[in-house]
Amino acid sequence: MKEYQLGEFEEIVLLTVAILHDDAYGVSIKEDIETRLGRKVSVSALQTALRRMEKKDYLRSEFGEATAIRGGKRKRYFKVTKIGKAALDYSKETRMKLWSAIPDVSYEFSKTWISKGHLPLPGLPNS
Repeated sequence: MKEYQLGEFEEIVLLTVAILHDDAYGVSIKEDIETRLGRKVSVSALQTALRRMEKKDYLRSEFGEATAIRGGKRKRYFKVTKIGKAALDYSKETRMKLWSAIPDVSYEFSKTWISKGHLPLPGLPNS
């Protein structure tokens, strides 16, 4: 199977475009990522990722109709292509293989946290 290269942010953007389907344009993609993941997204990072994935043929875009609300400017809507879907499938498959390969013993320590009703937080002592 051909390897598809997706960085973490590209994968998040591609998944978000798929989630938003017919309403996937710059602002809606940015807002959805920020809302779902609680992660700030810069407009420039998003635009760079969208352009890069269009060049890879993971996404295609087209302009919507001009509206008076936007001062006659048209929104650029994005869609996941067949190659983009294949890249997402490959990424998911790869991650699932890795997750399923982790032996249960690797998680023995987590039983203590679960029994205490909390999980460790990054940057804090894990006792």
